[in-house]
Amino acid sequence: MTDVDYKWPSAAQAWLDLPADLRADMVSAGVESWREIFDGRASYNQQWRLARPPVMDRTSLRVLNSVCDRLAQLVFEACRRRARTAGELRQLLGMPAGQNRLLDEDEPLTDALLAAFRPDVLLSDGVPRVVEYNIDSSLGGALDADTTVRRFVEVYRRHGLTDGVRMEPAPSAVDTRFVAIRSGLNLTAGARVALLIDFEAEYPGLEDPERFYRKLAPVVDSAAVAGLDLVVAPVAEATQDTEGRLVVRGAPVDALFRLFVPNRVSPSPGVDALEAAVRAGTVPMWVSAAAWLIGNKQVFAWLWADADELPTADRDLIHRYVPQTWLFTPELVERAVAEQHDLVVKPSAGSAGVDVLIGRETDAEAWREALGRFAERGGFILQRHVRADNVPVEFVHIETGETVTEEVPYSIAPYLFGRQPAGACVRIGFPGSAGVLNLARGVLISGLLVTDPPPS
Repeated sequence: MTDVDYKWPSAAQAWLDLPADLRADMVSAGVESWREIFDGRASYNQQWRLARPPVMDRTSLRVLNSVCDRLAQLVFEACRRRARTAGELRQLLGMPAGQNRLLDEDEPLTDALLAAFRPDVLLSDGVPRVVEYNIDSSLGGALDADTTVRRFVEVYRRHGLTDGVRMEPAPSAVDTRFVAIRSGLNLTAGARVALLIDFEAEYPGLEDPERFYRKLAPVVDSAAVAGLDLVVAPVAEATQDTEGRLVVRGAPVDALFRLFVPNRVSPSPGVDALEAAVRAGTVPMWVSAAAWLIGNKQVFAWLWADADELPTADRDLIHRYVPQTWLFTPELVERAVAEQHDLVVKPSAGSAGVDVLIGRETDAEAWREALGRFAERGGFILQRHVRADNVPVEFVHIETGETVTEEVPYSIAPYLFGRQPAGACVRIGFPGSAGVLNLARGVLISGLLVTDPPPS
């Protein structure tokens, strides 16, 4: 059976395949220990916490990772058919010169740009549908996803719930990423690597840098296991020495791990120093800023435009797992108005759900007005709406301690670092939530609990 032919179970099936008494005990343990499980984790939601993690069987997770890996290659190949350098690709995407401050316009497009990616996947009738591709080093959620599901499993072990059933966290995104960094940059043991953060960005916890550093202590430990000396610092504090090397926390660094989006980094002398060091070639960066271009949503329109000219297996993979996508132009406005119920419009270079409109959840007049503005502005795509499956999930109310089971949608974002599967960040709706599943809109985050599939 190929990945295209795989018969996907429903999104709820792996959880329902566990014995009913075990499920009840897992929920009770989660309700009892939710403060411990979510301590220090990023969330805008001040009302609900998960009483248990999302579950996927290991066969489905293996196929999902395989599908996502191949689609990433197809995304890259769609770019390579149209451009050979980062500058050529930037121009094709209609992005202003200088917007991506760390971009080398002459950099050739190579598959090294696929060192880090995380697609956003919705399950529809059990089938994963890849609605976006995040391709860059600045992929958030890894620590929160890793930590949350590992704490759930530790609680289950303390209660003896793992004794008779094999269930474990998905592979660590944090650990796998540092292995990929060391290998991808060919670093020697003990290499000093800077993890630079934009503390002016909008993300829960950044308003208290010292607390955020303490939260990242496990990340520093993970880097050490991979043989790296990780130095965490604000990007604003970076400088250069007399030899042009990047200096962080008082000493030069051997490499840079960028955890911010290059087109939205807050201006500062530190960013100026970083840009100068990268352009001078005195500090290798994981990953090149050109990777961010490949994750532009317009590339999905290229995938669909090219699909019929590709080998049958690749064409079928695109048709099954990627919703049909078009570059939104003024010529498509009337069609988008007529097919409002079945479409989503989103900025091709956007993030965090900004300017994303779901046709069936938008007033008709507001939809038409927005379409006119977006078509005039340019830089948007139209995409077939994917109806996300609702899955029954148990929640605990923060103030009352009440346990509620609610059917909610969730998205799965599998991490692949160095083309190796590394768990997933699952964004989960909550009682009363609606629309885009985004951290800023209060969704909850967890990693995946992996179980054995039932005997066939």
